[in-house]
Amino acid sequence: MTKCIMVQGTMSGVGKSLLVTALCRIFARDGFRVAPFKSQNMALNSYVTRDGLELGRAQAVQAEAAGLDCDVRMNPILLKPCSDTGSQLIVMGEVRGQYSAQEYFRMKKLLIPEILDAYQSLAAENDILVIEGAGSPAEINLRQDDIVNMGLAELVDAPVLIVGDIDRGGVFAQIYGTAALLRQEERARTVGAVINKFRGDEALLRPGLRQLEELTGLPVLGVIPWIRVDVDDEDSLSPRLERCGEKRALDVAVIRLPHISNFTDFAPLQEHPAIGLRYVDRAEKLGLPDLLILPGSKNTVGDLHWLRERGFEEAVRCLHARDIPILGICGGYQMLGRDLCDPDGAEAGEDCDGLGLLPCSTVFRSDKKRRRCRARIEAGPFAGASLEGYEIHMGQTETEAEPFCRLEDGGRDGAVKDQVFGTYLHGLFDSGELTESMVRWLAARKGIQAPEGNGESRYRYRNRQYDLLADTVREHLDLDAVCRRMEEYAHG
Repeated sequence: MTKCIMVQGTMSGVGKSLLVTALCRIFARDGFRVAPFKSQNMALNSYVTRDGLELGRAQAVQAEAAGLDCDVRMNPILLKPCSDTGSQLIVMGEVRGQYSAQEYFRMKKLLIPEILDAYQSLAAENDILVIEGAGSPAEINLRQDDIVNMGLAELVDAPVLIVGDIDRGGVFAQIYGTAALLRQEERARTVGAVINKFRGDEALLRPGLRQLEELTGLPVLGVIPWIRVDVDDEDSLSPRLERCGEKRALDVAVIRLPHISNFTDFAPLQEHPAIGLRYVDRAEKLGLPDLLILPGSKNTVGDLHWLRERGFEEAVRCLHARDIPILGICGGYQMLGRDLCDPDGAEAGEDCDGLGLLPCSTVFRSDKKRRRCRARIEAGPFAGASLEGYEIHMGQTETEAEPFCRLEDGGRDGAVKDQVFGTYLHGLFDSGELTESMVRWLAARKGIQAPEGNGESRYRYRNRQYDLLADTVREHLDLDAVCRRMEEYAHG
């Protein structure tokens, strides 16, 4: 029978996704057929399956760690926030519409059959499923009709690990409070607690661990040390967005939009020895970067208004006047055009002017374009660089400008005018070719000799990170205890 283990957390950002990624890698290396599963994900970072369906980025990462191509069954429900109170609902990879929080909570129980179909279908093909919860199981106001934490654990009869983050402080209160708010039957299915991101001497922690075990009745099955591991993140709590760029040869600034999406695009830049990447949320902090990037957005029109309210429009125009290169990706590409129209109310329900730096016009439609594609750059300074990326967007853009790249099927993508570049392709830096071309071009413009990267593709780099993560977790987690409980639950 298929075995499973579920990872829940004391709150968002404690490392649930990382622990699931590690377990997927560990079980895969031990010869098991293993797949990740998250019934409901809320994230602005998403990915596209080979058959053109959309799922959360975390499950795509976990699948890769397990040695699999991602499958929409791994994340049957994806919520992409487009405002403080509403989200786009994606079920089994397809858009179902826009819903307010109240509307979604009233109808989410109706999605249980689709969740269970996806789960059972994956279970039939794998030896082990590693399940990720969302937020915290102690959100008692959401317990009724829960479909992602203890409610799902009951539906699929999964044993549960509770993870707390000691790096943020208060981990004993996190775990004790979570355990105290669990129902008796929920605590019974909890295998134990895991403390994540520990720095220091574990001997000093042990008295607290013993007291925590006495108070909760749950064993502490692991203290995972803090390690510098680079695995793609899925939401705005990512530490990647908080890390200021180190002073390096080239200064690249990314505008941190309120609804920034797919910021994983910039992970290869952040790791390059020549690039000091920084995220900027105030116009006065822009300075004079060597390159300015407008990233993707789940609310292009809303974020365009935000740019104007924060004084970014004038700042961007000033940089353009000073011949600073500007790159727009997806929503950022749309913003750089002349106008954005929404006749069907597919996005914001209004028309507005763009920044006017590219001769483009975008019309939003209700159908979403989702696909993976290969391309070769045609834009002058990067011409010849090849890349493999993916598209996820609602708008269709028309332009008379030269294209940014030529797709494998012969189609054109993006636009170029002077030193302004726009493209719909996410993942454009992953192959490494565009990154190195861009570094050489920016360095030559600056009159310096910038260090080159090591030439490693993002795919090979990610796999090294998965191995590092898996080795660390294997060493510090009581896997025998976890596997025993998985075996017990699998056999009733």
